[in-house]
Amino acid sequence: MLRFLTAGESHGRGLVAIVEGMPSGMSLIAEDINPDLKARQGGYGRGGRMKIESDQVQILSGVRWGQTLGSPIALLIENKDFANWETKMSVHPEHRDPTIAIQEPRPGHADLVGLLKYNRPDIRDILERASARETAARVAVGAVCRKLLQQFSIESVSHVVSIGTVVAPVQSLTFEEIRARQAASDLKCADPKAEMTMKVAIDLAKHEGDSLGGVVEVRVKGLPVGLGSHVHWDRKLDGKLAQSLMSIQAIKGVEIGLGFQSAFLDGSKVHDEISTDGSVFLRLSNNAGGLEGGMTTGEDLVLRAAMKPIATLQRPKKTINPFTKQPASASTERSDVCAVTAAAVVAEAATLFTVAQAFCEKFGGDSLKEMKRNFDLYCEQIRHFPEDLP
Repeated sequence: MLRFLTAGESHGRGLVAIVEGMPSGMSLIAEDINPDLKARQGGYGRGGRMKIESDQVQILSGVRWGQTLGSPIALLIENKDFANWETKMSVHPEHRDPTIAIQEPRPGHADLVGLLKYNRPDIRDILERASARETAARVAVGAVCRKLLQQFSIESVSHVVSIGTVVAPVQSLTFEEIRARQAASDLKCADPKAEMTMKVAIDLAKHEGDSLGGVVEVRVKGLPVGLGSHVHWDRKLDGKLAQSLMSIQAIKGVEIGLGFQSAFLDGSKVHDEISTDGSVFLRLSNNAGGLEGGMTTGEDLVLRAAMKPIATLQRPKKTINPFTKQPASASTERSDVCAVTAAAVVAEAATLFTVAQAFCEKFGGDSLKEMKRNFDLYCEQIRHFPEDLP
């Protein structure tokens, strides 16, 4: 089974990810991962931290001479800013300094709930791990999964659909058009006019000490029919994808295909009619977003995730000091005004992992060659349906 764990704090020594379940024999080097890490750091409206860090991955295990071994892959992304936090984030008890404790929880953040749940004396004990800095490790994991899926001609793209009230009209664009346009955009937006208006909105929010959220979209093409399953609730791929996306910091909603819009339409305008070219079954539209009954249909997977505005505001909201129970202003950290561009990269990584996980469950294999044999046999079965019926 493909799975991963991450560890590390925002200003700690670094971020670590361990990926288990990758087949052996797949080529993998740091440069397969670093472009995605760089993309996560980009975007108009990012904060000062991105000027300090220049994320690069170190592959510590699971790879020899550029090929995966089938053993766990350990990835390390060092935090350059740790040099300024070495005693503040030290693991050694002699460096303890209660005078630097943070005691003003931010509304909308994990600060207060985490403080109460874990019974800690300092909000920094919570915010360091709750920080979206952790997503750098998840992006590295997603890049490894991208490399696996590319062996089977499966591709993905992510882009920004909206920031604040500014919406990019991109519904009619093809996968290739979105990929080309978002690559040329500072905001990963596929509509240049909308991008200009988005930048104005970000500048205004920065001037007012505020923050902005938005919506991102992920598309995956080349998927085979039948990833996931209808037989149990926890095997449905749409449920797994929703959980994966909702686990990203600040994500508050997920849509697949038409999503919430389908609730306001007649069934005749929602469900995708079925056709065939003689050997492959096709949908005449893709309102379902590539998923029916918890399984992939063979059409493009289309997912959207809604990101709330970042909780750290330069004009802080009112809060309560949980230790004194007195009113206070929320603490401030160095933060972004808008990180929706980064959210698109992270959402794509989360999607790639979940799709790769379903792919490994379906086609198994300790080695890439074994997995390819299983995949080819299954594709042959689909092409010849119903000839091989029992």
